[in-house]
Amino acid sequence: MSAPFLGPDFLLGTPESRRLFHDVAAPLPIVDFHNHLDPEAIASDRSWQSIGEIWLEGDHYKWRAMRWNGIPEERITGDTSFREKFDAFAETIPHCLGNPLHHWTHLELQRYFDWDGILSPETAAEVWDLANALLNAKTHSAQGLLAQMNVEYVGTTDDPCDDLKHHLAAQSDSTLPFKIAPSFRPDKALNPAASGFAEYIKRLSEVSGTNINRFEDLLSALLTRLNFFVSYGCKAADHGLTRLHAFEPRHPMDLDAILQRGQNGKDVPTQDAADFTGALLVELGAAYAERNIVMQFHIGAMRNQNTRLYKALGPDIGGDSMADYALAAELNALLDKINTRKALPRIILYCLNPTLNEVLVTIAGNFQDGSEPGKIQAGPGWWYNDQIDGMERQMTQVAQMGLFSRYIGMLTDSRSFLSFPRHEYYRRLVCRMVGRWVEDGSIPDQPRATDALIRRVCYENARDWFMN
Repeated sequence: MSAPFLGPDFLLGTPESRRLFHDVAAPLPIVDFHNHLDPEAIASDRSWQSIGEIWLEGDHYKWRAMRWNGIPEERITGDTSFREKFDAFAETIPHCLGNPLHHWTHLELQRYFDWDGILSPETAAEVWDLANALLNAKTHSAQGLLAQMNVEYVGTTDDPCDDLKHHLAAQSDSTLPFKIAPSFRPDKALNPAASGFAEYIKRLSEVSGTNINRFEDLLSALLTRLNFFVSYGCKAADHGLTRLHAFEPRHPMDLDAILQRGQNGKDVPTQDAADFTGALLVELGAAYAERNIVMQFHIGAMRNQNTRLYKALGPDIGGDSMADYALAAELNALLDKINTRKALPRIILYCLNPTLNEVLVTIAGNFQDGSEPGKIQAGPGWWYNDQIDGMERQMTQVAQMGLFSRYIGMLTDSRSFLSFPRHEYYRRLVCRMVGRWVEDGSIPDQPRATDALIRRVCYENARDWFMN
C-alpha cells in the first residue's frame, strides 16, 4: 500500500527516523539566518489580499516553472490579475511532479491553510477562496506567518546604504515574537568594473559621511556602515560572487587608481578588478573577525543570462543559472590571505554548482583552527540544490569529510513569507539520513547521542552562531 502524499511520515522510512523527527526535530524553533524577506513588511506586519499576491508577487522559482510549462509572460509577471496568475500556477503544478516546487507548494497549503488536497485547475477555486479568507486574519499577516512556524530568528539581507529604519521599528516592537537582524551585503562596492559602481560609491559616500577618493576611504566608509549595522544586531555579512579570480596584493596607489577608474566610468581590466575585490575582501574579513561577524560567500550564480528578459523585467526574475568555474585554488588563496592578515572570522561557504560540494568541504577543513567547533562551514544546499537529492548529497559529504554534528543547518534564502516549511523538509531529510544510519548499523543505536545530533544540526548550532 502506498504512503499518503506528504503524510505524517513523509520521507521517514524507518522507525528511528520517525522517532527522531516527531519527538526531537519537529518541536524545535527555527533560526533562519539568511533570507531575503522584506524588513518593511515585517515591521508593518503586512497582510496580503490573495494567495496569488503572496505566492506570485516575486517568486522566481514559480516563474521559471510557469515559463517552462508554456505560460505566457503576461500571466506570470504581466498586468493580468493575481487571480489569473494564480490560475496559471495551478495549471503548472500538476506538471511539477519530481520538482521540489510540488512538495513546497503542498506543504505550504497544509501548514498555513490546513488544506491537504492536490492543487490543480479543478481545485484552484477552492484553494483561492479558502486561502484568501485566512489571509485576512491576523494569524496570516507577515508576523503571524512567521510565528506560526515557530521562527525564532530572521536574518535579512541588506545593503550598506540602507538606513535600517524598518529594523529599528521591528526591534522596537516589544510584542514581536522573534528576533530580526540585518545582514551586511556590500556587493555593489566590491567590483569597480561593474555597471553602476560609480553611482553606488557616490551614494555610499553620502550615507557614510566619507569623501571616497582613495581605497582607504572606501574601506573606511564600509566599516562605518558595518559598525552601524552591528549597532542593530547584525551577526552576518554576505558576499555574492559569480566566480573568484586569482588576485595579487597591490600597492595602495594602484588600488586608488583602480577605484578612480571605476568612479570615472572607465574600463577596468579584469585583473585590476580582481585585485581590487580581493583586497577589499581581505580587509573586510579581518573587520568581521574583530566584530564577531559571520562571513558568507555565495559563489557560482550566473545572473541575468536571458538578456531580453532582463531588459524587460530587471534582475531576480528567473534568468540565473549555475556557473561551472573552478574555485579551489582561488578560494583557498583568499581564505589564506585573510587568515594571514588576521585570524579568520567564522565563515559559511556556498556554491551553486553541486559538483564542487567536496571541494568546499575540504577547503573548510583546511582552515579549522580549534578556536571553536565548525568555524568554517560548507553551507547547506543553495538554490537549485535545495531539494532532496541536493541536500542529502551535500550533507553526506559534510559527514564523510568533516563533522556533521557541527553543521550549521538550514536556511530559506527566500523572499516568500510562506517558505518556512522548507525547514521541515530539511529536518525530515536529516532524520531520514540519521535513522537509516542507525537502522543499518552504520552508527550506534544510542538515542542520547542521535537526539543530540538532531538538535544540533536542526537548531542549536545556528542558534549558537547567530543568537549568542
